[in-house]
Amino acid sequence: MRSFLIQQKFSQIGENMAQFINTKENIVTEAVDGLVAASGGKLARLDGYPHIRVVVRNDWDKSRVALISGGGSGHEPAHAGFVGEGMLTAAVCGDIFASPTVDAVLAGILAVTGSSGCLLIVKNYTGDRLNFGLAAERARQFGLNVELVIVADDVALPDLPQARGVAGTLFVHKIAGALAENGADLAHIAAAARKVVSKTKSIGISLSTCTIPGSPKEDRIPPGMAELGLGIHGEAGVEQIEFKDASKAVATMVERLSAAMEEKPHVAMINNLGGTSVIEMSIILNEIRRSAIGERITHVIGPAAMMTSLDMHGFSISAYPADDAEIALLKQHTPLAAWPRVSRLGQVSIQALPDGLTPVVPMPSMHKPTREFLTSCCEVLIAAENDLNALDAKSGDGDTGSTLAGAARALISAVDRLPLADHTQLYRAIGLELSQTMGGSCGVLLAIFFAAAGDAASSGLPMREALQAGLRRMQEIGGARPGDRTMVDALAPALDVLDESMTEAAKAARAGADRSAQMSKANAGRASYVNAKHLVGHADPGAEAVARLFEHLALL
Repeated sequence: MRSFLIQQKFSQIGENMAQFINTKENIVTEAVDGLVAASGGKLARLDGYPHIRVVVRNDWDKSRVALISGGGSGHEPAHAGFVGEGMLTAAVCGDIFASPTVDAVLAGILAVTGSSGCLLIVKNYTGDRLNFGLAAERARQFGLNVELVIVADDVALPDLPQARGVAGTLFVHKIAGALAENGADLAHIAAAARKVVSKTKSIGISLSTCTIPGSPKEDRIPPGMAELGLGIHGEAGVEQIEFKDASKAVATMVERLSAAMEEKPHVAMINNLGGTSVIEMSIILNEIRRSAIGERITHVIGPAAMMTSLDMHGFSISAYPADDAEIALLKQHTPLAAWPRVSRLGQVSIQALPDGLTPVVPMPSMHKPTREFLTSCCEVLIAAENDLNALDAKSGDGDTGSTLAGAARALISAVDRLPLADHTQLYRAIGLELSQTMGGSCGVLLAIFFAAAGDAASSGLPMREALQAGLRRMQEIGGARPGDRTMVDALAPALDVLDESMTEAAKAARAGADRSAQMSKANAGRASYVNAKHLVGHADPGAEAVARLFEHLALL
């Protein structure tokens, strides 16, 4: 038992250190120093490490209203990343997901506040309210004019007397920051900030919890589920819902968000919670555009990581019914890289293809046996998708199965547009379809193969010779030869014996695919960059696909 506990402890330590950090105690101070050092002299930090971690503008002269925000670290670039011209004057950094101390907040106030006063922008969490609130009281005892606004924009938990403050806080930072930069007084800025607070609505969703440095990752969200309305500190959400795709996730969020939104034009902020890829965020934006609130969204901020939750694989949507003057403030220049631009949201603009690239569509013709034959071949590739992806993950980027299956699905969708009764034209039509629908080098090579086979067939060559002509052209352009660990290792031997029987062709293809599993070096494709130990024992996914296809044909 003791051995098991020791092993488990070391396992947890290994998991916890799978991050680019040194020690959890120094995470915040080292991150602050990195930010300040890279600011080009525009930022500084107060001399108070390790208990006082305050980032300030280095060019501040206290003549204007100061804006101070902050809270627990782990939400980067918030809050220190928004210190600079047109936004915050200072940010007070606590430990990961923990409020800064009263002394740290007070130090920030005293460092940047002059006769014009300062505004504290605080998210609605008990620790932040108490520490910032008490610091404000102590600053007033110094004779300083201090106002405080509390942001409560989260609509996920409607029964709370006061909602949590989440990414919508950044609307306040930017609008109040632009007003302060323009010389507005404290009363005007505070009133504008409170208006933004009262009308901003946000909601988040995630597929995973975040990884807190020094702690085991909490895996409370099972596969196939998403957590709706979770907080930016990893708090559990209002409910776990079945996750199907981006469209359904956004629709569920929009349903909750819409109920709290006014029937006015809005600016939407699309915030990455830290672990969502750029391509996912673009898809999410497109789904918001097409959603039930899409017509109410006139401008967007992001998608970008603005108020994260460490590495959480999720995102949040914040909406604010900004008027023209407020949109101008949101658009007002700030040099801060952390603040994404504000863009008008419109329809997808489409331009016609240049002359010569619009495909010549062949005259469709029906031939039931050919239709059934082609469809069954496509179904083989679709069924093999996961197996081929798993093979490709050993030697490539894990997408061969999806690439082939995607092309197969496209061919099935297009089958009634193909010249099924004219096999010469059919080869060319398949090549054209693959060139348009199949990505990567595999799609290009197969498009070349079928196009060349169609040219050969049109000159009178029988099927085997026509397909071999397609193979030769594919090899000339792609450069692969038998023994290079590609689909050619299965395709070439299969075509060599195709005239004997489909059974012999299937055996030859299978033998070629199996041989590829013993090859320790690839001379073409992404596998050529892979170490031998990751290749041996795993067939080339392209060769395996060819072998499965011929084995299917042998059974017809």
